[in-house]
Amino acid sequence: MAYWYNVNTGQIEQDGNTDPKDNLMGPYPTEDDARAAIETSRKKNELWDEEDREWKDE
Repeated sequence: MAYWYNVNTGQIEQDGNTDPKDNLMGPYPTEDDARAAIETSRKKNELWDEEDREWKDE
């Protein structure tokens, strides 16, 4: 079963019982991974931003 993070409600949802997919982040393999969706996304964005800065400085 996949888990989804609903960006509108902040709730975790499971396959078969979800809002429209455009409101969701995922799928994630575990409920804990879905709960960490926003933090995981923030960390990835920071990493990509740093990589962009390094690329521009070359």
